[in-house]
Amino acid sequence: MVWVAVVVIAQRYCTPAQSAERPSRPNIVIMLADDQGWGDLRVHGNTNLSTPNIDSLAHDGVLFDRFYVCPVCAPTRAEFLTGRYYARTGVRGVSTGQERINSDEVTIADLFQQAGYATGAFGKWHNGSQFPYHPNARGFEEYYGFTSGHWGHYFDPMLEHNNEITRGKGYITDDLTTHAMEFMETNHERGKPFFCYLPYNTPHSPMQVPDEYFDKVANRPLKMHHRNPKQEDMPHLRAALAMCENIDWNVGRVLKKIDELSIADNTIVIYFSDNGPNGWRWNGGMKGRKGSIDEGGVRVPMLMRWPGHIDKRKVIKPIAGAIDLLPTLTELASVPYATKKPLDGQSLVPLLRGNDTHWNDRMLISYQPPRGGKGKTPEPRVSVRNQRFRLDAAGKLYDITADPGQNTDVSNRHPDLVREMKRTADQFVEELGDLVKPDERPFPVGEAPTTLLPARDGVEHGSVQRSARAPNCSYFTHWVGDPDDAITWDIEVSETATFDVEIFYTCAADDVGAEFQLEFADVKLTGKVTQAHDPPAYGGEADRTPNRGSESYVKDFQPMSVGKITLAKGRGLLKLSAFQVPGNEVMEVRLLRLSKQK
Repeated sequence: MVWVAVVVIAQRYCTPAQSAERPSRPNIVIMLADDQGWGDLRVHGNTNLSTPNIDSLAHDGVLFDRFYVCPVCAPTRAEFLTGRYYARTGVRGVSTGQERINSDEVTIADLFQQAGYATGAFGKWHNGSQFPYHPNARGFEEYYGFTSGHWGHYFDPMLEHNNEITRGKGYITDDLTTHAMEFMETNHERGKPFFCYLPYNTPHSPMQVPDEYFDKVANRPLKMHHRNPKQEDMPHLRAALAMCENIDWNVGRVLKKIDELSIADNTIVIYFSDNGPNGWRWNGGMKGRKGSIDEGGVRVPMLMRWPGHIDKRKVIKPIAGAIDLLPTLTELASVPYATKKPLDGQSLVPLLRGNDTHWNDRMLISYQPPRGGKGKTPEPRVSVRNQRFRLDAAGKLYDITADPGQNTDVSNRHPDLVREMKRTADQFVEELGDLVKPDERPFPVGEAPTTLLPARDGVEHGSVQRSARAPNCSYFTHWVGDPDDAITWDIEVSETATFDVEIFYTCAADDVGAEFQLEFADVKLTGKVTQAHDPPAYGGEADRTPNRGSESYVKDFQPMSVGKITLAKGRGLLKLSAFQVPGNEVMEVRLLRLSKQK
């Protein structure tokens, strides 16, 4: 079996208590943008926007010239967290449970927590919502944000804090940053090194940003354009630029806080993005954007600083990727680990410290799961990259250094390289085995005191519909009470237990009185909607674009206590259905909250 770019690191033994006594261990701050392309920074040559704080990381540290991630969000997060190609970790997609990292994977947060670090994540998790997939179960003792992949509104949104539903304050990017800074300051005062992961959810849609940022770019002359300017959506483009400038302001807040705490020399700061741009805009002439395994879809910004430990104003030319961050950061921080599963990443420390005389060229894999359509058999798509060339999913070879737009196929000039890259791609897919098949994992219930089952993870039946095409932030609506109408969740109960059941719902006054039941195996819990709660859908008033695409609008759902139900250990369908519908609709459903009785 072949593993690409596998690193084997010797195990070093150290207890958490011993680790906490080592003040020399650096703090770690990782900021991850969502849908910010390589071209969305001034330091890369884009004069359409101003990003002085992010750019400063290149001036005070290193800039990776060719840094690669995945074509979409959840896979990149999985590769950062595990140091392994996402397809090996159980992640297959971005929603309906496909975004979950297998529970037997070790995360970078697990390692730093075991080494005595305070660990916190603040933002878009996107690698599982229920324990043991939840961030609080993956090494992060503190979590504030949302676990889904999309969110429908960015001002005072519904969020969660350590698996409890809460309400954000202000613009989401600002709010996440505030919580991260409080975490940094609290643990610095405690004398404890911290590992702070700040995964933003912008400039991902919906395209919402405070006026002070949008007003700056609304009428700004734009000189840098996509290689095909006719493809640009100008409202979306300007909103994305404004959102990037807001991120930059927040990066500046983080850097200022580090300075105020006088810990700059002992804090590693990293900034990168999770995939290519989410719209057609200037991106260095590269082919592809978000969702593509061409160069423009997977090459992103990557900047890193650690004053006094790595060089300033250094550009690192050798290719690298998100899979490399776990082995790199653990080596820099002297954090011990041993893993039963081989890493795909390798430590970049030799590149950071100039000891790269014997650094060898390598191949990095970009992968997309099987996707059918038009009568074709679903097959995985793989692109392979070395320092100079990219073999695309169709088997065409491009000299990316000379041809970033992938216009000229040079495979006939390098047949040996094409064969080697194809062999690497084929072996990678072969190694995945059953992981290529559709995801059939159930959603765990009872692994934690509270289990949230959002609409995203459910399945609609009969006339029931989602509020939008993208499941992530959707809710169930149009539950009119037809015989086949139902909502189900494929769950696995970890142990027999009794749960208090709440439904986050809306219901118009004329529809009050519907009677419904929740059932699992041979157990049923009946309930009745007795109070109206009919808030309006909102979100559109804050959009900077006329069309928010597949994103759902949001409502302020209210919890309704249904009662207690005893769920037996085992797997099955948790089914919500109605048997009496006096009005036009039963109710709208955002999520179930199951609280285990003590």
